Amino acid sequence: MLRTDPPLVPGLSALATDYDALVCDVWGVLHNGLAAHPTACAALVEYRRQGGRVVLLTNAPRPSGPIHQQLASLGVPREAYDDLVTSGDVTRATLMARPERRIAHVGPERDLPIYADLPHSLVGDAEAEIVVCSGLVDDLTETPDDYRARLSAMAERGLAMLCANPDLIVERGEDKVWCAGALAKLYAEDFGGEVTLIGKPHAPVYAEVRRRIAALLGRPADDRRLLAIGDGLPTDIRGAVAQGLDVLFVTGGIHAADFGSVEAPDPAIVAARLAAEGLAATAMLPRLVW
Repeated sequence: MLRTDPPLVPGLSALATDYDALVCDVWGVLHNGLAAHPTACAALVEYRRQGGRVVLLTNAPRPSGPIHQQLASLGVPREAYDDLVTSGDVTRATLMARPERRIAHVGPERDLPIYADLPHSLVGDAEAEIVVCSGLVDDLTETPDDYRARLSAMAERGLAMLCANPDLIVERGEDKVWCAGALAKLYAEDFGGEVTLIGKPHAPVYAEVRRRIAALLGRPADDRRLLAIGDGLPTDIRGAVAQGLDVLFVTGGIHAADFGSVEAPDPAIVAARLAAEGLAATAMLPRLVW
């Protein structure tokens, strides 16, 4: 059940038996961009040991193959999850369903696997038929304002943009870095560009998650038996609520500083924030633990 004043629970074990499968966020719940959160990984391993299924859902703008490798390098064990859906996976499917074939890529080189084996060409901005934005080229030094001239020129040409990561900002260790969603916001709001956001909180990624869960269970997924776990209000929580899923809100992630003590969030502050944003959760806890 969703409520604006979710109870603070000691761990996933308090809810586990009510659900057949988890739809779990990655960055902010399982790792901080630099290293895995061991207790969160252990919680998912135990949930699976007891018969539950886990599908990770991430706004990573790359196909799932490289993300499996990234998770392993950060210390997330493969035993913690059954399957993985990325916004990159769904972006590839979206590109295949559209007529445009000449792409202007906005983002770092590490995201280029999103186009692997697709019948598309990467071209300069002047020759492009569509824009795919996966992030800032150098998110350590750049800000969205550095892209104003380029985005303005693209919008003047009437190019539609596919945003492969709707996140505005994420934590990398102790730092916060800009994401593709911030560029998409600028493109739409300041330059009037057409934007399609692919990833949480938007419906296409949840359709793919349900398909994967059904394959794991051997039957259609019952939404009443699915629990979404996440830390981001505009992405994880809003997306799950819009899909009618129960939610375990991890308060110690991207919004930790907003709720008082990181390890002991103030329930009244959390409730006020959820109500103000028109959101709700089934339960909350500072960090994902069993």
